[in-house]
Amino acid sequence: MIPASRNGLLLIGVLFHLVYLMSIFDIYFRSPLVHGMTPHKVELKPPAKRLVLFVADGLRADKIYEPYNNATSGKVEELAPFLLNKLRTEASWGVSHTRMPTESRPGHVAAIAGFYEDVSAVTKGWKMNPVEFDSVFNESRHTWSFGSPDILPMFAHGASDKSRVDTYMYSPEFEDFSGNGDRLDTWVFKKADQFFEDASVIGSKLYSAMHDDQIVFFFHLLGIDTNGHGFKPYSQEYLGNIRLVDRGIERLVSQFESYYGNDGQTAYVFTADHGMNDRGVHGDGHPDNTRTPLIAWGPGVAKPAQVSDGQVAPGHDEFSKDWNLGRFTRKDVNQADIAPLMATLIGLNFPLNSVGTLPLGYLDASDEFCARAALANALQVLEQYRVKHDQKQQTEMFFKPYAPMHEPSKTPEHTLARIHRLIDTHSYKEAEAECTHLIKLCLEGLRYFQRYDWLLLRSIVSMGYLGWILYSLLFIFKSYVLPTPVGIDGGSSRGNAYRSASSGKIGLLGFLSFALFSAMFYRQHSPAMYYAYIAFPAYFWTEILQQAPLASQIVANYMNMSVRWRPVAFVVGYVLILEALVYAYFDRRVYSAAFALLAVFWPLTVSAKFRRKHSGLLSLWAGFCLLTSVFTLLPVERNDHLGLVIVGGLLITISGLFAWHHSSVFVLPPPGIPAKQARSAIALDRLIILVETLLVGIATFLGPITSIETQKRGYLPRHCQLACWAVLIVSTLLPLIHGSRLNKGARDQHYLYRLVTIYLAFAAPFVLLTVSYEGIFYFAYSTVLLLWLAMERALYHERAENQLLAPPAQTRLSRLSPNKLAQENGSDRSSAIHIGRSLELNDMRTGIMFLFFVNVAFFGTGNVASLASFSLGSVYRLITVFDPFSMGALLLFKIFIPFFLVSAVFGVLNRSLELPPFSLFLFVLSTTDVMTVNFFFLVTDDGSWLDIGMSISHFCISGLFVLFTIVLFVLSHTLVGKVLIPTGSSAKPMQKQH
Repeated sequence: MIPASRNGLLLIGVLFHLVYLMSIFDIYFRSPLVHGMTPHKVELKPPAKRLVLFVADGLRADKIYEPYNNATSGKVEELAPFLLNKLRTEASWGVSHTRMPTESRPGHVAAIAGFYEDVSAVTKGWKMNPVEFDSVFNESRHTWSFGSPDILPMFAHGASDKSRVDTYMYSPEFEDFSGNGDRLDTWVFKKADQFFEDASVIGSKLYSAMHDDQIVFFFHLLGIDTNGHGFKPYSQEYLGNIRLVDRGIERLVSQFESYYGNDGQTAYVFTADHGMNDRGVHGDGHPDNTRTPLIAWGPGVAKPAQVSDGQVAPGHDEFSKDWNLGRFTRKDVNQADIAPLMATLIGLNFPLNSVGTLPLGYLDASDEFCARAALANALQVLEQYRVKHDQKQQTEMFFKPYAPMHEPSKTPEHTLARIHRLIDTHSYKEAEAECTHLIKLCLEGLRYFQRYDWLLLRSIVSMGYLGWILYSLLFIFKSYVLPTPVGIDGGSSRGNAYRSASSGKIGLLGFLSFALFSAMFYRQHSPAMYYAYIAFPAYFWTEILQQAPLASQIVANYMNMSVRWRPVAFVVGYVLILEALVYAYFDRRVYSAAFALLAVFWPLTVSAKFRRKHSGLLSLWAGFCLLTSVFTLLPVERNDHLGLVIVGGLLITISGLFAWHHSSVFVLPPPGIPAKQARSAIALDRLIILVETLLVGIATFLGPITSIETQKRGYLPRHCQLACWAVLIVSTLLPLIHGSRLNKGARDQHYLYRLVTIYLAFAAPFVLLTVSYEGIFYFAYSTVLLLWLAMERALYHERAENQLLAPPAQTRLSRLSPNKLAQENGSDRSSAIHIGRSLELNDMRTGIMFLFFVNVAFFGTGNVASLASFSLGSVYRLITVFDPFSMGALLLFKIFIPFFLVSAVFGVLNRSLELPPFSLFLFVLSTTDVMTVNFFFLVTDDGSWLDIGMSISHFCISGLFVLFTIVLFVLSHTLVGKVLIPTGSSAKPMQKQH
């Protein structure tokens, strides 16, 4: 049945949204890994005995290929002369295109294992293996790896024989973003020197292993990534680290050649796991993050193909036109293609889960070798298709195979027989083409089976979301809009009054539907989550049908309305607004347009009397709306600007001093205490405002000073770090200690005082974590929120006065804390929350505005759909040693601060409008899934990886909105605490309007 309590509804809503959040991973992003395949490799002698892999973590392609204009010397230089010389003389090269997420773990897995890791693995952490996978290292006879403790263990852990992979790692504390990260790469190169000394002892175990074939050396060079995060990719530290890596690789290559007596049996591959954007972050699908270099040379690798002067070789485009490499053919690959290339060069089995296509253009081998290599690659991918096909055939009730691979002349058996005939008749190029076509078909077939259940699951999920929307709206109408049925007095009886006489039959039908789907899922060995996906729509739609009399009552009330077009216009307008908010996820300028409309047109909709009485308020509203509209026009990718940090901090400080100077308006003495105690209480409240303002002023200059000192010294000064932490902790705790619900002894405070102290308390940590104009946004956004509160209160008071609806009793209730209110009504606190008037159409505007301001908080200074749009440099004043969880927590804290403000204002506003606390909130909660359904169908698993990553983020953000807004509601009660909210009205009781 429809739950009798809001807590029951919220519990169902939270469970529903958490379960359905996983639906896109079961539908769009199921793990591609299958097991039980037969390994394949090229059955000819490989061109090389050993492979050396260099991965320059965080190196984007253009920074190594393009010429560098040295401002100091006035000359155009090359940052990597050794590697570029290899490119011009003996290497094949190009751009390796990575996929989302552009992080270290998935990038290394793609290059070394040949598959793009299950997107849901991000929930299990990128550092260790959520699933077992095969890799080039695992297939090698032995691998020695040098570098970061974040990357090396995952491949050692995943090896079938863990003694096959040796790791040489520095300690995690060595990864400090405050200093120059090139020390990380220097450590690797020095460790390699020591390694070669140990390997030179003739007769040792290491010496023998080093002279085997099919061995791999892996050098993970993290310095470039560290300097990119700490100093940005255009900095001297980042560019200088490229020079260091180039010199280090040159020395290492010389050591390898000397150690093996220039035997010509060592192949080299240089690449990167991901790039980095100009703000020093990565993770999303921005081209600067997805384009990385690939340079390969040595035995088996094709020499550079070049054209005459004045001509442009194949493969070049606008991206590479300024690199001065136009004579040399650019051979781009997908990142997963690197794994089969490395396996081919030294004769390893292709990694079992690889979906990479061997880039034949990189090979310098006979036509027969290339054809057989392409065949081995095709067989390895075909193995995955066959396993996937057999799994589906065994479990699906009405199995449909992938049609293009089951036509009589196009079956894998026919295709393989044709390839073998072509090879036997020395038609090698034709055989290569057939292999490439077979790989393409196999990958499409794997994709077909990945999408096999899409239609069914998307239909179930859609019905689930639509059911939740109707289910929760029925609860709102029953609890907050419709009158209590005659003879019914609240509680569950009220809900039962609206139940259908056929409830039992409808319930049985719902159960049978669930049982039928469950039997099908059991037969198909479907994941356990499938049962949960069908359980929710079965429950929701059963309850909706059982509440048919409630729907009839809603329709009857609508038919009795004198003006029927208003509800229809509101519904249409509200859906259009939700669709506009969906579009705003892709174009932040929508918020700028919305602010402009609010600045101009909202004041025009109020009465002339209101405009005359509140002309100053309307002018401020228009001005600050227009100011705030500027921020969503600014690019999210911005460079550090300490001047703007100081401007933002000073604006907040000045506003704090202004509030302190005029605090007599809202710093009120507690009632019923002696005058001396009252003066002390007032003095304490004013002191709190002054202390918080002082902390903001300290943070305004402490942050930039810390950044300057850190850059000057090469490390984060301890005294600056401690000072920043002290300001952050003290300022954040002040609103919780003084006046919030966490302080049980706190007295009632004026609502303006609480909002001012919350605004100032979070301003100090926000300024500390600011790198550009975010502080100015915080000031403007907070002011607009306060003006919105003032506008809504003034409009409500005018409406109450005009209609003579608000009673002295309700005025008194709004002044009481929930505990006192409950005591006066002889009931517990949970029943007190239902005291208030009914929801009206006019209140819906407030709910829409709340939703709008929450979205502005999401997108005001960045795109929260990607944390990469927020600078990681903002946390370097507090922590510089690499710790993704601590750094991520601080970054999220900064991002969430605007939400703390909007939640506090909404909490005060809900009480000011004398509504039951959860009524307006539940309306927003129940309808925003219109946006979620949009994003559910916009999720994509193909196309650009920027689109893929953003589509996942958009759906997750929208799907988690219900949980997030519940947290905001609880937070508003915690932060706002016990406040006095004058209503300014003494009119008659407000009537329910239906």
